[in-house]
Formats: sequence, C-alpha cells, structure tokens
Amino acid sequence: MSVSVIDAGLLKKMFIGAAANLESQKEIINELNVFPVPDGDTGTNMTMTIMSAVSEVNALEDPSMEELAKAISSGSLRGARGNSGVILSQLLRGFTKVIKTVDVIDIETAANAFQKAVETAYKAVMKPKEGTILTVAKGGADKAMELLGTTDDFVVFGEKVINYMAEVLEYTPELLPVLKEAGVVDSGGTGLLEVMKGAFAVMCGKKLEVKTPEPVKKQEVKVVNTEDISTSDIKFGYCTEFIILLDNEFTELDETEFKAYLESIGDSIVCVADDEVVKVHVHTNDPGLAIQKALTFGQLTRMKIDNMREEHNEKLGLEAEKAEAVKSGAIKAAAVKPAALPPKENGFIAVSVGDGINEIFKGLGVDYIIEGGQTMNPSTEDMLNAIAQVNANNIFIFPNNKNIILAADQAKAMTNDKNIIVIPSKTVPQGIAAIINFVSGKSIEENEASMKEAMERIKTGSVTYAVRDTKIDGLEIKNGDFMGLDDHSIKSTGADISEVTIELIKSMIEEDSELISIYYGADADEESANAIADKLMEEYDYLDVEVHSGNQPVYYYIISVE
Repeated sequence: MSVSVIDAGLLKKMFIGAAANLESQKEIINELNVFPVPDGDTGTNMTMTIMSAVSEVNALEDPSMEELAKAISSGSLRGARGNSGVILSQLLRGFTKVIKTVDVIDIETAANAFQKAVETAYKAVMKPKEGTILTVAKGGADKAMELLGTTDDFVVFGEKVINYMAEVLEYTPELLPVLKEAGVVDSGGTGLLEVMKGAFAVMCGKKLEVKTPEPVKKQEVKVVNTEDISTSDIKFGYCTEFIILLDNEFTELDETEFKAYLESIGDSIVCVADDEVVKVHVHTNDPGLAIQKALTFGQLTRMKIDNMREEHNEKLGLEAEKAEAVKSGAIKAAAVKPAALPPKENGFIAVSVGDGINEIFKGLGVDYIIEGGQTMNPSTEDMLNAIAQVNANNIFIFPNNKNIILAADQAKAMTNDKNIIVIPSKTVPQGIAAIINFVSGKSIEENEASMKEAMERIKTGSVTYAVRDTKIDGLEIKNGDFMGLDDHSIKSTGADISEVTIELIKSMIEEDSELISIYYGADADEESANAIADKLMEEYDYLDVEVHSGNQPVYYYIISVE
C-alpha cells in the first residue's frame, strides 16, 4: 500500500492507535526504571497524558485538521503528568502548531511538524539532557528532514523514521552512563517510540483500540462549614465550568472583556487561557448567558453545571443525620471543619502523599494538598484546579518530587490571573524546610530566595525494596532486598530493614549536621522507627532525632538530615 497524504480523519485514527499502543506497553515501560524501585511510572504518566488528549479527540465527530490539532494539544497539555508526560505534551503541542495550518499533511509538512515538536519540547526543559526522550525525538525529526525529496510515500517515510528512532533509543545508554550500568534504555524514549509505532500501524491498516482509562481519584482539601451558611446566602446558584476550544486568537482585550462580562453575571470567576484553550469557572444564576458568550470564541467541551443550592440542602440533610448519630452515640463527633478563608496575599499548594505528611503540611499553613508523588504524579490540570481553589494573589507551589516540577511550571505558564511561584522542591523534606522558612512581610523575591536556600541545606533519603535483580552504584541488588537511597544514588541494601536504614542515615550525616527527621510509612510502625532513632542517638549524642508518622506508601521511611 501507499499513503501520500494524511487527512484529519486518518490522523484521528492514527492518534487513537498511538495511544492504544502506548497503553498496551506501559507496564514494560514502567519496568525500565534505572533504580529497581517499585515506583516506575514513566509508562503510566505518558499513557495518562495521551489519554487526556484522546478524550478530547473522541468528542470530535468528523473534525477539521485545525479542530483535531487543538484537541490533541489542549488535552495533552492539561493531562500532562511527570517529566515524560510533560515533554510528550510539548512534542504534541509543537507538532500541532504546524499541522493546524493545513487541510492534509504531506511529507514536507510532517517533517516540519517533527522539527517544531522537538524545538518546542527542548525549550520547555530548563536543562535538556541527552540520552532521554528528547534525544529520541530529535533523532526522528532529523531523519524526517533527511528524507525530504526522497519519497512521497508515508509508509516508506514512517518506517525509516521509526527504525532510526529505534537505533537512537538503543544508543541512549552510551549517552547516559546510569542507563548503561542499569542495563536499560531510556523509558521516555521507549514510550515515544511506541506512540510512533501505534500511529504507523493504524496508517498501514491495523486496528488498535483504546481501553477506557480508569478515572483518577481527585482529593478536595478545602471545605466550607455548612452550619455557617444557608441557601439564602448563596447569591449565584449555579457552579458553571467549561473549556473553550478557541477558533481564533484570544487576545488580552478579549480576556479582559470576557472576564468583565462574567463578573457582570456572577462571581468566583476563574478564566485561564493559553494558546488554544480557555478554562472557565463562574458562579451565576443563568449559566446560559456564560455559555452563549463563550460560544463566540469557539467550541465548548467538558461542560459541568451544578445547582449549589440543591447540593447545599442535601449536604445539610446529611449533616443533620450525622449530628443526630453523634447525639445518640452511634458515632463519635469529628473535628470541626474550617470555614472558607477570605482573600489573602499569599497562598500555598503542596504535593503530598500519606495522611501524616498531609497533616504536617496543613499545620504549616498549606491551603491545598494535591495527593500524589512517586506512584501517582499529578497532572498539569490538577495543578490548575488547585490554583483555582486558592484565593490568593501570590501562590507558592511545592512539587516535592523532581518528576512533578515540570507539570507545576506548565501550570504556571497557563495561569495569568495569579502570580505563581514554583519552589522546585524535589522531596517532601525539602518542601517542609522551604515552607518553614517563609516569612510574612518579606517580598516574594526574598521569600523565594530564602526557601530555595533552605532546601539546599536538606539531605533526603528513603528506604524501599527492590523489584528486580540488578547491579548499580557498585552494589549487587536482589529482588526483594531493602534499599536505602539518598538524593543521588543507592547507599545501602540488604535483608534487614533496620540495618539498611541506619547505614543510609550514617552516610548522610556530616560534621555540621544537627537534626535527623524520620517519617515512617504505611508499611512501617512507630516502634520500629523509635528503635532506629534510639540507636542513632546512642552513637551521635550531639544530634537531635525526631520521629513522625508519614503514612506514605511504597517507602518504609523518608529521612531528612539537616
């Protein structure tokens, strides 16, 4: 067979096939983690990123190329999770910037789109590293340009591009020694190759179906004390949310006038715009007015209208039942929930995992907790939703994981009605240290500098178990062994978790160390953590050792030394 051009209908099928193939290989991709820890999630992150775009694409019937491009770009940008997912979303964003200008894609358009995809992705990463998904993407783009003028058949073109990308992928261990030592190729590059293979297979006539992804659990942290309000206090009764898929450029004047219009018909306005989409939230008594005005800018998707008065009455009924149960002794009284906070100058969002760590962040004044971390990286849209919930002019975000910082940065770039400051905390202890050093009354710049400085003084470690046999950092590791990891490498391994933990902590202690904090996880207990603390205090009597319940999954202990 021969394919000379790709129209929107075929591209839609190819994109869905790309997602299906990636989804089918995600667990294999997850297992390509350099460290043999049970949190490999590159395949999961990339799959959830592209599935977010698939949801947008599936909502379109017989789309134009421009409509399809917008759906792919906006869906992947909002759904992006983890570094690999964010980079994939940027590759798709760059690719669609070129194809949205044509009705059908030929070889030249495809080659130019690949180049724009790579350019966009490299710009999105502060310090691009070779031997990663970026290298594989660049290999494909370079091969595409090399093939210009040699063929007009996408079957020939696609096969040669994919084969070369596979060669580049196999070479990634030579560019990143850590991959070579672990005996794996780059996981993000593998994911991108599977995306390409899936699209190519569909183009050649193979049918690939996408499994419906499981919904992601979202946690709402901020609540209103229902005893303090009545339905008569709800000025605008309908919580209205939707996303506009823009037909034309959404200028600053458009945004200003649209916000002014929304304010004239309601309150609690959120209007977040990027190049292709506008996300809208408004409380109003006539949702139709907001929808009609939005339709002048483009198509609408993800529309949601809730009757807040009805929901409030239902909630009051549940509260009354609960109060009666408490009164009768059927259940114990729960702690009083705080009322919604008034507008303020500074707000805080933290990514956290585990009830104990959540409570620590709340106690430090964090307004909104995003559930996530090693085993579930929150998406850019999760970040945007959190930003919308915090009523503050300046919002500090603490990702607390190196694989979440890019998603936070992407959310910052997509927010223009609030000042977002991403504090690049790579671990929970770094995030805790940073927020402790916030001083009310200081400027944003002063606080940002002092928080980053505080993070640099923190050493972080963690204890988990190996999911496969391997040799790394000069250590022979067996499947099921306990492992102690610091910020850079594996420091200890063995069959005794207490010995592994103590050995790890000893490797982190320096002459000027003052405090050791031990956060025990869901699969550890306070007694064992205290026993480890006692042994450390016997040997290092000049150090303070604190034990906290973190209740985090996957990691038996999270350690900080400062």
